[in-house]
Amino acid sequence: MGFRRLRAAFLAAVVATVPVAATTFPAAAQQRPLVWGDTLPATLDPHAVFDVPSQFVLLNVYDGLYRYQGNPPQLLPWLAESHTTSADGLTWEFTLREGIRFHDGSDMTAEDVVYSFRRLLAMNRAPAAAFAPVLRAENVTAAGPRTVRFVLSSPYAPFLSAIPLVAIVNPRAIAPHVANNDWGAGWLAVNGAGSGAYRIDPSNYQARVSLDLARFPGHFMGWTHNQRPIEQVRARPVLETSTRVLALLRGEIDATDSYLPTDQVERVERNARTRVARDESMRVFIIRMNNRKPPFDNRDARLCFAHAFNYQGFNEVILKGLVVRNGGPNPNNLWGNPSDLQPYAFNLDLARQHCDRARAAGAPLNREIEIHIQSELEQTVQAAQMFQADLRRVGINLRIVPSTWANITGATGQPQTTPDMWVHWVSTYFVDPENWVGQMYDSQFHGTWKASAWYTNAEVDTLLRRARASLDRGERERLYQQATRQVVADSPDIWVYNTLNLRGLSRRVQGYQFSPVGSGGEIRLMSLEN
Repeated sequence: MGFRRLRAAFLAAVVATVPVAATTFPAAAQQRPLVWGDTLPATLDPHAVFDVPSQFVLLNVYDGLYRYQGNPPQLLPWLAESHTTSADGLTWEFTLREGIRFHDGSDMTAEDVVYSFRRLLAMNRAPAAAFAPVLRAENVTAAGPRTVRFVLSSPYAPFLSAIPLVAIVNPRAIAPHVANNDWGAGWLAVNGAGSGAYRIDPSNYQARVSLDLARFPGHFMGWTHNQRPIEQVRARPVLETSTRVLALLRGEIDATDSYLPTDQVERVERNARTRVARDESMRVFIIRMNNRKPPFDNRDARLCFAHAFNYQGFNEVILKGLVVRNGGPNPNNLWGNPSDLQPYAFNLDLARQHCDRARAAGAPLNREIEIHIQSELEQTVQAAQMFQADLRRVGINLRIVPSTWANITGATGQPQTTPDMWVHWVSTYFVDPENWVGQMYDSQFHGTWKASAWYTNAEVDTLLRRARASLDRGERERLYQQATRQVVADSPDIWVYNTLNLRGLSRRVQGYQFSPVGSGGEIRLMSLEN
């Protein structure tokens, strides 16, 4: 489809949805909707996905017991007003606030929290990975109308840090739509059952294409913090970078994604109607290698690739110095990351030496290697193209395969279907080394996109499991540092930088507040100047 036709179709989709939503939600008044141009998740079910797009739904349509706010992110009580922990770290009790209501007007109770966690564990998808090793469904119970009790099978230090991952859903809204013991997953994939600041209009929803939200006046946090809240939201992803930026400049969307290419930053900032929000983040850019597929089952082959990526050229020239070199899997500004960690350097002579050793050991470096990129995110394309040129200089043929986040992550469940290589970011889902090195390199997480390097090292497994079980912060820090050093020595992946979050915004958007958890997508904090 040509650009003009694509743009016309996009505009028609935005315009066509407004009357329907206005009819559905009369409280929307005459305020022009916020048009959000960021990527949408593959499903609206908050217990089925675990990625950056899903956080937009989690933060706006649902609530959790605790929530991260601000930058640096602070973990604050949300649905819960408080919690207690037993001395052995096994029993956790959370007390809900009074007066919380779901979108259908029904009261939230401890039983709804119990249902939500049991549903998460039963479905065993995405966010469940953080809890499944230590929490059984029958050990989540209601100790009173507003008290929820969790009894862990073993101590798990990141438990509270990971609690915001879990959306509390309304079982009464879901129950009529359960089919074949699916926990209502089919229905919730295209509907909402939350208590969040915004509610879903399912009549216009199309997966990854369009999502309409309307403000929920009865949100338990109230609206006194925002005198001019946004009434309606139109989420309309624009997949191609230049089209997305042009739509922002023309006022057709109010926000881009948070991966704005640096070559577009000046273009956005020159426009009188737009600006770029720049925020320090905790998001690591990474090139994955499938350690189960030859040649990447050979350490020298992996080191060959690690030394063949031009880190300085990419970070300083292509990205214009708007990022910071990251030598390992953890963000530089995270506790538990060794401060003296030495990153791999771009050195083609050293790369050739490792390639020669790998070939001598039988590694099939003469075969074509595929690298899968996210076509809608230009940085992944730029990184792959630069890498392709430099690898050619050491005799490696790299083929770039255009793909999408959903297609790539859907393929990472088995080593044989996981790409040779793929490019992505590991963002902040919860603030603990467990979010990065813990879930990326402990072999018990194999089959998740986070652990898609399929790396296995028994010593690292032991260190990471001891770290997550310890209740001593000092001991945890030492263990995570030790594990990180060993992972970097084994070179299972290529770590490039810790990002500066760049989001293009219309100047009519006021109150935008960034947090590494959610990438600034919490609409309840924003207002509009029409």
